[in-house]
Parts: sequence; C-alpha cells; structure tokens
Amino acid sequence: MLPHLAPADDDAPAPPLLIFAVTGMGGIGKTALAVETAHRARVEGWFPGGTLFVDLRGYDDVPVTADQAVLALLDALGVRNQDLPTTAERRYDTYRTLLTERRERMLLILDNASDPSQYLPLLPGTDHHRVIITSRDRSDALPARLIDLETLTPDDSAALLTRALHDTDERDDRPAREAGALGELALLCGHLPLALQIAAGMLRRRRHRGIASLVAEIRSAGDPTAVLDQGSPGTDLYGRSLVLRPVLETSYRRLPPEQARLLRLLALAPGTEIATEAICALADLEEPVTLRLLEDLAAVHLVTPVPCVDGTAAAVRWRLHDLVRVFGVGVVVGDVGLREEGEGARERVLEWYLRWADAADDRLRWLPGREVPERFRERGEALAWLDGERAGLVAAVEWGREERFAPAAVLLAQCLAEYLEWRRYFDDSIAVAEAGREAAWRAGDQRGEASAWNNLGLALREVGRVEEAVQAHTRARDLYQAAEERPGEATAWNNLGLALREVGRVEEAVQAHTRARDLHQAAGDRPGEATAWNNLGLALREVGRVEEAVQADTRARDLFQAAGDRPREATAWNNLGLALEEAGRAVEAVEAYGTSLAICRECEDWYGVGRALYNLADLHETADRPAQARTTYLEAADAYTRANAPTDAAEARTRATGLPQ
Repeated sequence: MLPHLAPADDDAPAPPLLIFAVTGMGGIGKTALAVETAHRARVEGWFPGGTLFVDLRGYDDVPVTADQAVLALLDALGVRNQDLPTTAERRYDTYRTLLTERRERMLLILDNASDPSQYLPLLPGTDHHRVIITSRDRSDALPARLIDLETLTPDDSAALLTRALHDTDERDDRPAREAGALGELALLCGHLPLALQIAAGMLRRRRHRGIASLVAEIRSAGDPTAVLDQGSPGTDLYGRSLVLRPVLETSYRRLPPEQARLLRLLALAPGTEIATEAICALADLEEPVTLRLLEDLAAVHLVTPVPCVDGTAAAVRWRLHDLVRVFGVGVVVGDVGLREEGEGARERVLEWYLRWADAADDRLRWLPGREVPERFRERGEALAWLDGERAGLVAAVEWGREERFAPAAVLLAQCLAEYLEWRRYFDDSIAVAEAGREAAWRAGDQRGEASAWNNLGLALREVGRVEEAVQAHTRARDLYQAAEERPGEATAWNNLGLALREVGRVEEAVQAHTRARDLHQAAGDRPGEATAWNNLGLALREVGRVEEAVQADTRARDLFQAAGDRPREATAWNNLGLALEEAGRAVEAVEAYGTSLAICRECEDWYGVGRALYNLADLHETADRPAQARTTYLEAADAYTRANAPTDAAEARTRATGLPQ
C-alpha cells in the first residue's frame, strides 16, 4: 500500500483518486496498519497537508454517521463555531471545496466503517488527495484497491509477542526459555494481532510467571476469549477497546438471521475446513443458497474461502477462524433451542459423511464382477474425495463419544480403515479406531467393537507398538468368537498372526494364519483365504519352511488373480519373490518382484512400488551389482517418500549411500 501513496513525478499526469480499502475480521490490525502507513508517509514527506483521521465506530451500537463525521473533519480543517454552515448539504460543500483548494496533499483515514453510507459522502471531490478506509466488510460500493488482511504466520505471531515483552523489559527471557509455550500461546490466540496484544499485556503483568502458565489457563477454560478479556488492560495507545468477545459479538449481531444461523452451524462442523457440499448437508440448504450465504459471510470476514484445484464454486472449502469457531460454539451452547438445531445439523452432516465414505470405501475394495459403487467410477476419484475430506471425517468419528452419534460413528470408522491404511495415515488410524471402539461400546455393538479393535491392532503394528497390537487382535478375536462371527474371527486370527510374527512368536503366527485360512475356506471366502495364504507364506519362510512358503505364496497369488484383486496380487508376487530368493531361485525372484512392481505402478500403490524396488536392489547388491543396486535403492526411496513412509525411505537411502557410484 505504501508505495502507491507516493506522489507522482511533476511531469506525470495526475492519477485518479486512489482509495485503499483495508478489510479483515475484527482485531486483525486494520487500524494499526492504516496508522503506521500514515506515519511512514509523513516521514517521507508525501502528505505535507497532514492526515485527517476519523473513527466511524461502525460496529458500535450507535455508529458515527457521515453527517457527524463531516463536523469533526471540518473542525480539523479549521471550520468551527460561527463559520460552520448551518445545513448538512452546505457542510459537505464546504468540506469538498476546502479539499479541492488545498494544494498540499492530504491523507484521509476513515476508520472502522460498517456501511458505505458512512464514508461515501466524505470522499474528496479531487484526485489530489488519498483515502484509506478500514472495515470488516468487503464492500463493492466503490472502486478501490482492496487489501484483505489475514492472520499472522506462526513465526510473525511469536515475533510480535517477543517484541512486545522485550519492549517493556529487554531482560525478559521467557520467549527464549519457553519457545514451545510461546508458539502454543500464539496458536491459542489464533494468530490474531488483537488477541496476541492482549496476551502480551497479561504476560507483562505476570512478569514472574511463565508463558506456560497462561497457556494452561486458556486450555483449562476452553475459551481463549474468556481468559484474555478478563486480563485485558482495557484500551490501547489509540484509546481503542482491547477486548475480544465484544468484537465477535458485534460482527455476529449485525448478521441477517439466515447468515447468523449458518455461522453458528459452521462453528459445529468437524475439522478446520469444510466443503461446500458438506455445508449444504449441515445447513439443510440447496447449493445456490448455501454459496450465497457463504459468500456473504466471507465478505464480512467471518469465513475464509479456500479454493480447490478444479476452481469451481462447489469445490471451494471454507474455514472459520479458531476464535470465531469458539465464539459460535458458545452461542449455541448457551441456548436450548440453538443446541437442538445444532445437534440436528451434526446428525445431517454425519449421515452425509457416512454415505459417501461408504461409497468411497466400496470403491477401494471393489473387485471385478461387483457393482460399481455410487458416485465414484474410478478408484482415484474415491481417494481424491477421501483426501479432501480426511480431517472432517476423522473429527466426525470423534463425535461417537456422544451417545446420540455413536452408531453412525462406528460405521464411519469402519469405512475409513482401508483408506487410512492405504495412505499410511497411521496416527489417524489409531485415533479413528479408538474413537470407533468407544462408540461401539457405548452403542452396545459387539461386532463393531471387535472391528475397531482389529483396525487398532493393524495401525499399532505399523507404528511399532507390536505388543499392544497382539493384545488388540486378541481382544478382537475373542469378541468375534463371543458373537459367533466366523468371518470376523478369521480376519482377527490372520491379523493376530502378523503381530505375533513381528514380536518373534513365529510358530504361533503359523498356527494363527493356518486357523484363519481354515475358517475362510470353511466359509467359502476366497479373498480372505488368499490373504491368509499370503501371510502364512511369510511366517513359513521365517521358520525355515521355505518350499512350503513358496507354495503358500503361489496359492495366494492365484486366488488374488482369480478375484481380480490387483493390489493384493502385487503383494503376493512380492512375498513370492522373497520366498524364491530364500530358496536360491534368484532369476524367478527377479521376475516376481518385477511383476509386483508393474502392478503397483498400475494401481499407484507407491509403498508397494518402493517395497518391490527395495527387494530388487537387495538382489542386485547380493549379486555384486553395486551400481544397479544403488540406483534402485534411490528409486525405492523416492517411491517410499511419495507413499508417506519416511522411515523406509531413509533406510533405502542409507543402503544406497553405502554403495559405490
């Protein structure tokens, strides 16, 4: 903004009247930016005629009108008492005439406007001067250079707090000693300058207490505005009120009823961002109406649009500032009728998530011959939808801790298991499985509880918590047995075998996989039988029964091929390669790894690609082909990185580093 305020060269044509509209949510720092800009411009000597500043108090209960503001401006220009025109029309004429006749450039700051009627009559009738308007509303009432302010970055937030403390006492070493707490405090303040300023004031007063004490206080309260407003010093250097909640309340009270309703419901939505389509379900509105309301809320900086890749309006996601979210939740909690409205909205969006997560899960598990699931014609479409909604889906499962939402949350958790494992989001897998387990227990769903224990065990094993994984799969098996759910019991036995093998109890693993295979065979479940054969091959190889392992992996491969399950066929080929390599049949092992690699690339299974390449590289190294081994290890590392498997990627790079180029 500052460079545009510079005067034009003497021989340059005068630019048109240049107006800056600085917009953003309350507390974002609009006034501070305008005032700082004015100070810097004065230092440069760009406005020898001075600066006129008027606070329009647009969000107070009684905003300043243009008629009132022009009196203050005329007074600043030296027109007062008996010189003051008696009618409003003549006052505006006098005001504009004075600005037109004044050759020394002036800067006019019209601060805190809530409606164009407050500032339009105050614009100078000449292009000689410059105007800065600040507002929470993004108005289209006049052509202006819009400057939309966003919250600070985490680094800038920490710097603001640090500077505020050091300005008072340069010996204050709390920011350096408590860097983690400083960052957490900035996050709790939503990186909002007003909140950060209040927090800095509180820290100055509690000089002998750590930053962590304020963080703990805010976390305990659950509402940053309650703590910060209680400790607010009242006003800043400009005499403005330093309080958070009234800033949010005034913005909320000015909303029309339908916008206010949507804002409240958005505060209850799962995740930090939510898609337009999900908001339609949340609010029970058609898409055109929803988009109009969202755009209206974005214009007053209460929601932020986050465009998606395809650029369509329906693809836009929407984000609430954390403090706005907390405020909205508080509004709902404080009113019985609004609470029921909110619960109904949460039920609708949970049902919407469940419908499409179920369809996406069906697509990920789809095999030839089955009906193609609703909406997702391709596997990639299902993955893309799940990727976009992941944060909301995971958060929605957490709702299962409330009895009303428990049954749906159990089902949603089951729908996410395959996807989270495929993408290797194991922390999310653990969170979802634990929430699903609690929801199933709350709903009295024994099968759902067993399924959650099973999924929890898979995720725990992947993050190295294998003893806990053994316990989880044992619990799942026992619950399935009690429910006489044989397919589930077979799956639990199979997964228990995987965990037992990883803790070194390989003979028990062989028995578990054999039991799983027999149960699947008895039920006529060929895909389940294939999985059991596949894992049995791994266990047999580890106990030295290599030829039996080759036979088991071959049987698994054939069953997966017959089912048309390409991703799992690739895994069977890879495991067959391991067994063939152990049996000294290196040429056949190379062929098996190569086939696995080709299928994984076809399926965009980047972890499988990395696994096959790693095994090929190991074969090259064993055969004393170091250059080929090094290149292949590095290719494996790239694939692992793409698959969100940094530990495997690091191991592959380490192996490559130890080989000559």
